[in-house]
Amino acid sequence: MVQVTDLDTFSALLAPEGQALLAELRDHDPADELAAATRLRRDHPAPLVSAALGQARLRQRAAAKFGADARLMYFTPNGVEQSTRATVAAHRATRLAALGVRTLADLCCGIGGDAIALARAGIRVLAVDRDPLACAAARANAEALGLAGLIEVRCADVTEVDTAGYDAVFVDPARRSTARGGRIFDPEAYSPPLSWAVEAARTAPFAALKIAPGVPHDALPDDAETEWISDGGEVKEAVLWFGTAGGGGAGPTPGARRATLLPSGESLLGAGLPDPEPGPVGDWLYEPDGAVIRAHLVADVARQVDGRLIDPTIAYITADRLTETAYATAYAITDVLPFNVKKLKALLREREVGIAVIKKRGSAVEPEELRKKLKLGGGRNSCTIFLTRVAGAPTMLLGHPAAKAP
Repeated sequence: MVQVTDLDTFSALLAPEGQALLAELRDHDPADELAAATRLRRDHPAPLVSAALGQARLRQRAAAKFGADARLMYFTPNGVEQSTRATVAAHRATRLAALGVRTLADLCCGIGGDAIALARAGIRVLAVDRDPLACAAARANAEALGLAGLIEVRCADVTEVDTAGYDAVFVDPARRSTARGGRIFDPEAYSPPLSWAVEAARTAPFAALKIAPGVPHDALPDDAETEWISDGGEVKEAVLWFGTAGGGGAGPTPGARRATLLPSGESLLGAGLPDPEPGPVGDWLYEPDGAVIRAHLVADVARQVDGRLIDPTIAYITADRLTETAYATAYAITDVLPFNVKKLKALLREREVGIAVIKKRGSAVEPEELRKKLKLGGGRNSCTIFLTRVAGAPTMLLGHPAAKAP
């Protein structure tokens, strides 16, 4: 698939002929791309047709992040991969607006996903990126969504932009290698490096700095609150928040760790608790949300449910009674068994289990390999199998999700 790689081709997409092509391809089926290309090239220049088909494909991929807006927006391949999911960007924009932020410098803005969310929250945005094509897409997206009056796009090196006078700074460094396309795990290999981004954040009254959720905790600055965000149970990113603890209660707490769950918006600020002591498996098992685990707040959830760990090294919590919590999924446990495939297979057959959800934490066994060995038939019952360790020993826990409260 040919992608837009130059400004002239992108500009042609914004012209009437390009717009007509994009409108025609709005509900395009990628499986019919060859036939569509052949048909459209009879009446339009081949490079423009290729660019429109590439843009149509990118819009379809971007729908998972941007919903209905994706049909109107413009993307680059990197923009689709690296831009913030709209729900996450909206959460961050809402928090910044609650701090009283009315002007913000968005550094490394990409195709403008965060700038869009910020503008919709009533914040005037200076969106900066050094990639001319990304800037052109950001400008076009602001126009397409009716936000051009609140978003100024500037093509520049973010390290040379004066952010004085803005209420806040948002920095989203590139975390993928342009040469290899893979993720970058060393924060100092970000573009710009994390150390520069932190210093830039410290110059503003408030700042948010987007980082990879797997960042080592010892790399986190002491004067920032770190928030891990999950959306639909999947960890999406971490954010370093700088500023005072005022802001109407929304201000960051330096040195604190926070886990936020979307779409509910539930947010857990860590209390600095030590890990609870491990103990025997009770009637209930809690699987903490990934943001809770990344934020090292398992102990905070264990306190909420009056629970304990099943093993000092495993992020499963067990308790003797069921307690509602937004930060973990609860399971009723029916069996605690030493790991043994033959015994498990016999037990599932006896209970007429035809559907099994297999989870692992602290086990070398791969769920799909175990599933093949179990050879589940058409049984009418289902169960959840946890492959884990209890007090250091390989263990199988069987159960089912707790019933949802009405």
